[in-house]
Amino acid sequence: MTAERLPRWAGWAVPLGFTLGGLLALPSGISPGLVLPVVMIVSAAFIYLWSRSVEGARYALDRLVTAIVTSAFLIAMIPLVSVTWTVVDRGTGRFDWDFFSESMRGIVGAGGGGYHAITGTLIVTALACVISIPIGLLCAIYLVEYGKDNRLSRWLTFFVDVMAGIPSIVAGLFAYALFVHISGPGVRMGIVGAVALSVLMIPVLVRATVEMLKIVPNELREASLALGVPTWRTIAKIVIPTSLGGIAASVTLAVARIIGETAPLLITLGITTGTNFNPFSERMATLPVFAYTQNQTPGIARNGMGPPGFDRAWTAALILIMIVMALNLLGRLIARLFAPKTGR
Repeated sequence: MTAERLPRWAGWAVPLGFTLGGLLALPSGISPGLVLPVVMIVSAAFIYLWSRSVEGARYALDRLVTAIVTSAFLIAMIPLVSVTWTVVDRGTGRFDWDFFSESMRGIVGAGGGGYHAITGTLIVTALACVISIPIGLLCAIYLVEYGKDNRLSRWLTFFVDVMAGIPSIVAGLFAYALFVHISGPGVRMGIVGAVALSVLMIPVLVRATVEMLKIVPNELREASLALGVPTWRTIAKIVIPTSLGGIAASVTLAVARIIGETAPLLITLGITTGTNFNPFSERMATLPVFAYTQNQTPGIARNGMGPPGFDRAWTAALILIMIVMALNLLGRLIARLFAPKTGR
């Protein structure tokens, strides 16, 4: 209680001081990738030695671990912040009304937009959700409520784990091979892409929903069954409403997993320059494939400006990030609205 302690500002002033010193070293040509770890190591060692000389070994070890954990967090945040900043900075170049209202039909150089890709992404993702959500939810309900570790549930869990790790290109090849037997070679339709995405979405949805259903207390199930309520009605009226917020979060996580996939959509959908609202006929454009093709064929730079395709590709990436963010916010809102009420 009476031991000497470091000033309160020591925890942030020491790394800040060494960071400023590292910034002064950047103009000399030293790589920032080398300066950052050196600054973190030196500041952690300095705060440890200073604390050990003043506060003792116990407080010094605590400050050292705090510095290591904080440094690891900052290192993990660097690529996230860098990617977000780069996409926002470059994606705003074509973030205008024309991009949201025009397609690429008849466009050779500058101009055009990604309206056809935005609508294609929304249609294909919605179809994938229509396919995946009932299958994933019913599969999770069986594993938690009916399976009870029998042979079928063990095999089902094994295959779900295997499907969760397959490369996305395999899902695209599977969907393409399936529809080749139905529509013939060279088939390219929105429904084919939706099936490929559902193959990727179902295992994520099953695994996340299983965990949400397991959180529901068994006492609620037992109380309902003790009153003579059938199992299916207990699930429909007790289990699902109680875990609805978590299920909504699981769906959001699964959609975020598939909405940016490119490889399976290149195989099953291809690309088109016009708008197609019919997923059961002809090719459709999607934002990931649109960004890929615009980056592959960016066009010719003119009037001192860069190739127009690069701007369209970055804007498509920015819109994808915005869609995923909106879905996450929607999932959190649903989780809060449908969370079980614990108060009186």
